[in-house]
Amino acid sequence: MACDNDILLHKKLKEYFGFSSFKGNQEAVIKNVLAGRDTFVLMPTGGGKSLCYQLPAMLMDGVAIVISPLIALMKNQVDAMRTFSSEDGIAHFLNSSLNKAAITQVRNDVLEGRTKLLYFAPESLTKEDNIAFLRKIKISFYAIDEAHCISEWGHDFRPEYRRIRPMINDIGHAPLIALTATATPKVQMDIQKNLGMTDADVFKSSFNRPNLFYEIRPKHDAAREIIKYVKNHAGKSGIIYCLSRKKVEELAELLVANDIKALPYHAGMDAATRAQNQDKFLMEEVDVIVATIAFGMGIDKPDVRYVIHYDIPKSLEGYYQETGRAGRDGGEGHCLTFYSYKDIQKLEKFMQGKPVNEQEIGKLLLLETVSYAESSICRRKTLLHYFGEEYEPDNCCNCDNCVNPKPKIEATQEMTLVLSTLNAIGEKFKMEYLTSLIIGRSSATAKSYGHTKLKWFGQGKDQNEKFWGAVIRQGLILGLINKNIENYGLLSVSPKGFEYLKKPFRVQVTLDHDYDSEDSEHETAMPSGKGSGAADEQLFAMLKDLRKKVAKEHNLPPFVIFQDPSLEDMAIHYPITIDEMTSITGVGAGKAKKFGGEFIKLIKAYVEENEIERPHDMVVKGIANKSANKVFIIQSIDRKLDFEDIAHAKDLEFNELLTEIEAIVNSGTKLNINYYIEKAIDEDKAEDIYLYFKEDAETDSLDDAMQELGADYTEEEVRLVRIKFICEQGN
Repeated sequence: MACDNDILLHKKLKEYFGFSSFKGNQEAVIKNVLAGRDTFVLMPTGGGKSLCYQLPAMLMDGVAIVISPLIALMKNQVDAMRTFSSEDGIAHFLNSSLNKAAITQVRNDVLEGRTKLLYFAPESLTKEDNIAFLRKIKISFYAIDEAHCISEWGHDFRPEYRRIRPMINDIGHAPLIALTATATPKVQMDIQKNLGMTDADVFKSSFNRPNLFYEIRPKHDAAREIIKYVKNHAGKSGIIYCLSRKKVEELAELLVANDIKALPYHAGMDAATRAQNQDKFLMEEVDVIVATIAFGMGIDKPDVRYVIHYDIPKSLEGYYQETGRAGRDGGEGHCLTFYSYKDIQKLEKFMQGKPVNEQEIGKLLLLETVSYAESSICRRKTLLHYFGEEYEPDNCCNCDNCVNPKPKIEATQEMTLVLSTLNAIGEKFKMEYLTSLIIGRSSATAKSYGHTKLKWFGQGKDQNEKFWGAVIRQGLILGLINKNIENYGLLSVSPKGFEYLKKPFRVQVTLDHDYDSEDSEHETAMPSGKGSGAADEQLFAMLKDLRKKVAKEHNLPPFVIFQDPSLEDMAIHYPITIDEMTSITGVGAGKAKKFGGEFIKLIKAYVEENEIERPHDMVVKGIANKSANKVFIIQSIDRKLDFEDIAHAKDLEFNELLTEIEAIVNSGTKLNINYYIEKAIDEDKAEDIYLYFKEDAETDSLDDAMQELGADYTEEEVRLVRIKFICEQGN
């Protein structure tokens, strides 16, 4: 009989979905659901979770209620189900996007037995009329998709998900299947407990995605790096994630300016545009979608070849979920993330004002992300360990740390010191505190517990915190140290760790990366052996000589022609057209047109003479700066508004306003600020400052100017006249 059932199941799989065989745990999960048992499914992105409830829904009596977090996700799945059936009513969703007529049609199809899957957002499920309607129908089972949204420890916590169990109790009992692509053991326990399904059969697939290459790069000029990467992978589909809507818009615009087919996607866009952009990506009318994390949940595009994170995600679960959208067809998938600790500090600031409990959870999740990014251990090993899965090989051969390994350092004695200190202080402390004791940093906490008197206190002072962090992480990976996630990451010695203390074995560690201080190893190499991202010194010297000559011809100080950062950028990117010159730091269209010609001529000759091959994507086109502040400032100065009023209108300090104006004029825009200077600065003082910049100044340095002019002049006065001088003489 079991054999007959297996044949029937495979027959229906082929009939409804066109597949000849199941993938991974799918068949076992489906049989469990058909048997009416509660089922918990942990299956990575691309593993085929949706089939685990779609096929049973087609075979069982009644309607399966699918609870899902996003309207886009529901629409995508409903459209997919309708392609498998001749009956359009086979699948429906009920949410806020439907009008009354559409809702009536859905309910009629359900009541008349045409519908097998009915999708809800948890918010819609709370509505009394929906609950009353569901009480009238036979429910085959409830499927909770993206179940990690239930857990406060998950990466996409939704408070309304916590109310699902009471709502189900209110509607009527039926078996449950909860599914997620990402859950640590802690999150899994939290989901099962909240849904009242602790006795559920658990089906856990491996989190290992062997076809994905994981890479972290330092966040130096990330936009330029991304453009180079995308152009080198022309015609391939990719997703670029940013944390803010503003950055999504800016980056998408920059990609388009550089002849890349790209579109933005974020929750601030109207639903129609968002859906249209998503469809264009799915239909391959565009190669790249630049998105916030609102994009991607349940989007079934199998051939995404790269996922780039412009900003590092808030948690490793978020990172795993988003990178998992690459290579779902088993083909290549490159997961490239740009990392700077400054981004982590920004994310910590965003947490301020939230409940203490939320802040503690958020900070712990961020620390795990920092640990992953900065660690030199195999990325795959670290990632799988986080999800409670052990990865045996020391080298996965498919991540940046394994392809370019750092040398290993003997750390057997150091591990003994870590475990001995941890054993002495007990299970009440986190990694940072343990590290501080080992290096001998005293604190009020350490004194109150008497830990400064321990014989291990300060024994590791010859090494820094990063070194001890690497040793502790290696201890976690080896299972010598346990981390209690439920208690905000408190550490303890494991049974294996106690065995190590009795009988140590050889341990080696690799030092962590220090992305914010090291030179980028990943910058595209310059032609003719020029350094990674560093200016061509010979060309830079020639450009400075030319600047001096041009300045003399115009009877101007050299800094008025181009400032040093502009020359350095020219000596890195070799612009040989006016269009390319406008992409150089601090060079607007006006300045490029006025002074760029001779510089382009010199660079072109230099490139030809030295046989420098400029890759086609080496020069990245900029986009016109449409910052609302800048447009407002230019328009306000044209209308001769007081600077104080302009600053107040944009909530800027006065010196911040001057910095904005300096950026505008340094790139070649001409502003007439005489009206304000005449009101704010004594005429003789203004003339003295002007003459200093015209006749004496060798650079535009404010410090040099203040030293030369003396204490009678304020920094604001000097900056204002310097702006006037550059506008009149250089722009």
